[in-house]
Amino acid sequence: MSSRTMEGRSFSSAVDATENYELKVPLLKTANGGTTSAITSVQGRDDRVRTVTFRVGGISCASCAVSIEAAVGQLHGVQSVAVSVLHGDTSLKYIPELISPQKIKEAIEDAGFIVSEFPEQDIAVCRFKIKGMACTSCSESVERALSMVDGVKKAVVGLALEEAKVHYDPNVTDTTLILEAVEDAGFGADLIVANNDANKVSLMLEGVQYPEDANTIQSTLESTEGVNHVEIDFAEKKVTISYDSDLTGPRSLISRIQEISRGSDSYGASLYLPPKRRESEQQEELRSYRNQFLLSCLFSFPVLWFSMVLPMLYPYGKWLNKKIYNQFTIGMLLGWILCTPVQFIIGKRFYLGAYHALKRKSANMDVLVALGTNTAYFYSVYIVIKALSSDKFEGHDSFETSAMLISFILLGKYLEVVAKGKTSDALAKLTDLAPDTACLVTLDSDGNVTSEEEISTQLIQRNDIFKIVPGSKVPVDGTVISGQSHVNESMITGEARPIAKRPGDKVIGGTVNENGCIFVKATHVGSETALSQIVQLVETAQLARAPVQKLADQISKFFVPIVVLAALITWLGWLIPGEVGLYPKRWIPKAMDAFEFALQFGISVLVIACPCALGLATPTAVMVATGKGASLGVLIKGGDALEKSHKVKTVVFDKTGTLTSGRPSVVGAVLFSSYSMEEFCDVSAAAEANSEHPIAKAIVKYTKMLRQKFGSNTEHFPEAKDFEVHTGAGVSVIIEGKRVLVGNRRLMKNFDAAFSHEVENFVAENEQLARTCVLVAIGGKIAGAFAVTDPVKPEAQRVVSFLHSMGISSIMVTGDNWATAQAISKEVGIQAVFAETDPSGKADKIKDLQSKGMIVAMVGDGINDSPALVAADVGMAIGAGTDVAIEAADIVLIKSNLEDVITAIHLSRKTISRIRINYVWALGYNVLGMPIAAGILFPFTGLRLPPWLAGACMAASSVSVVCSSLLLQSYKKPLNASAPHGSNKWSK
Repeated sequence: MSSRTMEGRSFSSAVDATENYELKVPLLKTANGGTTSAITSVQGRDDRVRTVTFRVGGISCASCAVSIEAAVGQLHGVQSVAVSVLHGDTSLKYIPELISPQKIKEAIEDAGFIVSEFPEQDIAVCRFKIKGMACTSCSESVERALSMVDGVKKAVVGLALEEAKVHYDPNVTDTTLILEAVEDAGFGADLIVANNDANKVSLMLEGVQYPEDANTIQSTLESTEGVNHVEIDFAEKKVTISYDSDLTGPRSLISRIQEISRGSDSYGASLYLPPKRRESEQQEELRSYRNQFLLSCLFSFPVLWFSMVLPMLYPYGKWLNKKIYNQFTIGMLLGWILCTPVQFIIGKRFYLGAYHALKRKSANMDVLVALGTNTAYFYSVYIVIKALSSDKFEGHDSFETSAMLISFILLGKYLEVVAKGKTSDALAKLTDLAPDTACLVTLDSDGNVTSEEEISTQLIQRNDIFKIVPGSKVPVDGTVISGQSHVNESMITGEARPIAKRPGDKVIGGTVNENGCIFVKATHVGSETALSQIVQLVETAQLARAPVQKLADQISKFFVPIVVLAALITWLGWLIPGEVGLYPKRWIPKAMDAFEFALQFGISVLVIACPCALGLATPTAVMVATGKGASLGVLIKGGDALEKSHKVKTVVFDKTGTLTSGRPSVVGAVLFSSYSMEEFCDVSAAAEANSEHPIAKAIVKYTKMLRQKFGSNTEHFPEAKDFEVHTGAGVSVIIEGKRVLVGNRRLMKNFDAAFSHEVENFVAENEQLARTCVLVAIGGKIAGAFAVTDPVKPEAQRVVSFLHSMGISSIMVTGDNWATAQAISKEVGIQAVFAETDPSGKADKIKDLQSKGMIVAMVGDGINDSPALVAADVGMAIGAGTDVAIEAADIVLIKSNLEDVITAIHLSRKTISRIRINYVWALGYNVLGMPIAAGILFPFTGLRLPPWLAGACMAASSVSVVCSSLLLQSYKKPLNASAPHGSNKWSK
């Protein structure tokens, strides 16, 4: 047997790639997951109490235990201490709010003992909606504030998504303290999801009138099997329950509440469906900016009309120049009255943002806007005071500058929110795929339907059976138990053609049943479904910060101070020459003096240089690309994977299950001994019966078929003892006192099984036909062999050819023998082949390629591919592969179609190209806009950029960058399965 096909046998839980199409929890397992075995919550009313266990050295007698208990027991926050002299363990209960495990550890060490094993802290993960972020410096400030919270291990803030993902130690901090840290930094925050929300349901209670009712329900639920935690909000009449989905579910919990009704105390419960937070918050933000903009216009446009339009329409504006006192006119009064609400009420958000930014010793867009508008406003107030105090003063206020600037910035923010909402459309569409209801059925012992009930999808429990009629959606992941149909899975996998479904086939939640009625048994519900896993993965990817974004982060750190300095230099650069007469007085408008003329240029520089667009350039493109990729069946785990993929110059393919279909079948068997074929089959099947490997299953299936051919229908196999896996070679067992070997040439040589000329010829002939030979030795002699074939995937040759046209070389690394590997590589067009390579050897081969300066992508599907997937710059896991491979990979190809390797690389190239265009667009506004705002063209063309127009340009830059990212929504796959060979065109 080939080393590639046998090496996975050391994992008893290896999943058959031909049958496993489930995206399970490990798909989203975080690198900082930590361990939770050492620190666990104590069930009960006080969920603050936790248990921790230390391994303590130096405990020799009972007096040592007493010493430790005395030293630790007196600590404030420690509730109980138990020391095991026999095992050297110290277990104690404590309240995290009052004391930390580290303090307890130090107290034990102060007592003269050594803590040799300190438990890893369990890591919880939560996500927050962050409000008030305007640019990269804002997101950095939130990250900084979160990272300074005790117990927070990692914090990632997504500017475009306006969310934060926080990894924290629940023994040290909680979501309340994290929320407070964000608010102290000057931003709003709302909890979206906590770590333990995976299997949590909220129910609205009925018939609960007194606290005693709530206590009755809580104690009943807590005693229910599978319930982990119960939390009741008596005021809201709501109960939140954490549960084990293997043991119970929402519908069972509702029934449990109804069962405890006694006499006049009648209780009931219904599913609590919270509003869609993301959509409602986006609509609220849109309404807020729209209303503020309209309100601002209500004041700003009259100011603009009175100050700039009416005075030019003689004699209609003559009354505005009527003096009230000294040089103080009606126009000044109206401008002051109308501008002040805009400046201090509508523009309050900019003051608060600037205050919190400066408090954090940073600067953002709010600082620039506040500086610019305040300069214009208070200069105008200065003009008003001078006009009131002098009958000879001549000056012109700039109230319209302040008011119009705020109005245009609010308009820009409104348009930006609209555009940013479009970037998450793909994710929103994925979220909305699952139907709201499902048809639950009950079957009798003969499989006949006895009842049907329409229930909420969220009430479906594992092992429920539901009916799916033509045209309806599959509510959750499950297995077809009755009926036949075709299911359209394009919304999940990107596969355009409907897939035939028969009893035993798996279906995915959110897909559409085309033409037949099928009955499905639920296998994965809630957050365990493939759709939920995809949504979580995409959300995680959209929060991740791509390395290319570091450029924007670095620029933003010093950008605002430079802009302020540039604005100051611009002001002085126009003021001083104006005062000393270095440029003609006619350049200065009649209504201004040199000071105000220079001030207008300075304010324009301040406003137009806001770095908002720079901060949106990367995250918006990553959001659109990851969402689009998910809709095409390519799950990209973050900006880092997206960026690395575009640099890939070498793709390394595994063979079995990747280039080949992964469905091995035995095409022949031959005997080299006096054993009968029936005896040979019995021994081979007995040896392989304990293996989960695809080839082992193929051999067992083939031997059963032969037994039936011989007229034997019994399922009895000879007893196999001492089953042992030989990694990369095969298995060995003892049957009836004889050692039986089933494996490849290497296994036979390791046990000195002699190769006859006949065996050599058989192996050589089949290897030339790209078949794998599985040899069977009994008692030290080769008794026979099976010829196993695994057909090449039909798209493999096209993919390799297309990669070559993209300038990417292809390499095959396999554990199979050289002859088979070369036959397969010749068939698909791969020139470089590395065969007979074990799992660690695959990873080493990747590292060798990297040492030569190559950026390497690895495509694999098996457990044995995981080391190589991790070692590669970009790991791509075939979606039908094992959970370990999926977890190790950077990109998951849900369809298990090799064409998506091209899609992933091509999409990454398009995305990075779009990000670079965004940077050019964003920086272009500043590079070109700042000199124009500073008046560099004014001496030659008379062109001047008023502050309010500069504000409009600044807002337009952010909107244009987001719209540029949205162009990725129109991305098309460069290679389609439905297209005929050679019909696709693509240029690098």
